[in-house]
Amino acid sequence: MVQLPVVALSVGKAHDAAGLSARLPTIRYGDYVEAAGLMSYGPNYASLFRRAADMVNKILHGTKPADIPVEQPNKFELVINLATARAIGLTLPSTVIARADEVIG
Repeated sequence: MVQLPVVALSVGKAHDAAGLSARLPTIRYGDYVEAAGLMSYGPNYASLFRRAADMVNKILHGTKPADIPVEQPNKFELVINLATARAIGLTLPSTVIARADEVIG
């Protein structure tokens, strides 16, 4: 599934705000956990875009699209927003925080 960043951002902000006001954790796929989401787990977008650019480059240099193998994401990231955790009264285990690729707040 490909999300358009503008759509994902606007829907995600409403989703996070509703979760925050109800003191519910929101876990989303994407880079928008900074807004108010508790955490995000999913593939690294920059890595996906680089791989897509490599495929486009191969096609522009004559490789048939059918000859390019299908690829799966190989880099996943866990981002945790501790400010949101505190706001909803949630204490995350230190083992979970230690596994995060990025911790905000």
